[in-house]
Amino acid sequence: MKKPAWLLLGIMLFLSLLFSGCMEKKTTTDDRASQGGETLTEQKDPEDGGDLIIGSIGSPILFNPLYSSDGVSADIQDFLFEGLVGSNKKDFGPNTEKLAASVKESEDGLTYTVKLKEGIKFHDGEPLTADDVVFTYRIPLNDDYDGPRKSYFEALESVEKIDDRTIKFHLNKVDAQFHSIGLSFGILPEHILKDVPIHELAEHEFNTKKPIGSGPFKFVEWKDGEFVKVEAFEDYYQGRPHLDTITVKFATDTNALLTQLQNRDIDFYAGIPASDIETVKSFQDKIGIKLKEGLAPSYTFFAGNMRNELFKDKEVRQAINHAIDREAIVNEILEGHGEVAHVPESPLSWAYHDDVPKFTYDPGKAKRILADAGWKPGKDGILKKDGKRFSFELKTNLGSQVREDVVVLLQEQLKKVGIEVKPVFVEYSTFTNDVKPGVWNFDAVIFAWLLGTDPDPSIFFHSKEIEKGLNFIGYSNPELDRLLEQQLKERDREKRKKLLGNIQVKLAEDLPYTLLFYPTEYRAMPAELEGYEFHPLHKIYKPHKWWLSK
Repeated sequence: MKKPAWLLLGIMLFLSLLFSGCMEKKTTTDDRASQGGETLTEQKDPEDGGDLIIGSIGSPILFNPLYSSDGVSADIQDFLFEGLVGSNKKDFGPNTEKLAASVKESEDGLTYTVKLKEGIKFHDGEPLTADDVVFTYRIPLNDDYDGPRKSYFEALESVEKIDDRTIKFHLNKVDAQFHSIGLSFGILPEHILKDVPIHELAEHEFNTKKPIGSGPFKFVEWKDGEFVKVEAFEDYYQGRPHLDTITVKFATDTNALLTQLQNRDIDFYAGIPASDIETVKSFQDKIGIKLKEGLAPSYTFFAGNMRNELFKDKEVRQAINHAIDREAIVNEILEGHGEVAHVPESPLSWAYHDDVPKFTYDPGKAKRILADAGWKPGKDGILKKDGKRFSFELKTNLGSQVREDVVVLLQEQLKKVGIEVKPVFVEYSTFTNDVKPGVWNFDAVIFAWLLGTDPDPSIFFHSKEIEKGLNFIGYSNPELDRLLEQQLKERDREKRKKLLGNIQVKLAEDLPYTLLFYPTEYRAMPAELEGYEFHPLHKIYKPHKWWLSK
């Protein structure tokens, strides 16, 4: 069965489960980028050998960058595949640290010329050339492609080989995110997949039994529900990785991972909830692990289904914002380890704009706004208008204690202004099904997005994303649509930043989401693990440089 675009929810939702903790100390915008627990230590010479076991919630689905749509698969693909470009750690902007030696953009922004590095090989020993890049990028251009990445290639007209190491990408319109996102997808081997019909590619055994890429580690074994094992690729173009093998071991929830970490059945655990941080600190020295932390590029939010009359009025959405005490969420649920969010963009991003309208906690003002909108208290204290009670179900997925606690707290806070909230907790798979296009089985949700390398928010808020995309709440604003389209045509970064700032102001006024908080991710790893760099977007970052000191 082909994976439709709505399954992008999987990767974003699953990864956001991992980012449920928030940091202990307050940070400024300037020092956020240097987080990660990095300290200056005496330089050591890397040692080869050793094995690392990484704990992860859930199991992967498949290993193919153009078809995968869940977080576990994405993590494992970071070992197996590499794209033309990666993202830098400072502000998520693109660089050419991966397969591309250079990327040149034409003056009109419609042509990208990419030069490959020398000596790149696939795991089966075959060279990776321009033919493989052209083959990979012609897949999403094919009418038979129905994978979840199609929207990223809307501007791509064609791709051509110039020579064995040079490729040209031709766009039919300027797309400001093409460099950072469009050129980042893992390259697939033409010599293995060229005869597979595109409509069959999503289900091909390559994706599950024989994935072959050009990444630092190659596939060894996948035991469903238990683990995936990879081993060092001897001919990796940046040099053989120092570790011999890495095993990703699967667990059902965070409690299971915590137990496995404490018993050292796993060595590495990313996304430790804030409620477990002190527990981990209590045994970290005893079992020989260390913690690294950094602000995660994600935000958690409350959102009502705008197909529901309760949430169509902007003034009502503003009243809900005034009725929610986000500082209490940060202090009580996140134990002071978080930051209140006001815009749907990470403070780590170059496009972050904080000068927006802010709706502070003011239940009295919330009541006045609701009264002006025609909502009057009923006999039971719950607001009514035209015979309809202001009552709705607030749904989130099981498995994240933070989100479950947020639902309960919001139930208490909104009751104070006359709004009845009925908590609903469902399994992860049920939740993703309930919010997918055409189903939309929810009144309101507590949800989170893990953000990508480019700050374009169109995928969440443009009206074209309602029917088949990630605008599952049904938000539509023609003026915002025009702004979203305009910023994608702007190639000057500073000018685009200004446009994105205007968009963030508009979203802060219109409030399709009530932004709650930005979390910080905690990662536990062996005390002897060296060479690990904390990248907010990738827990698997430059794994060929990881090594274990003896």
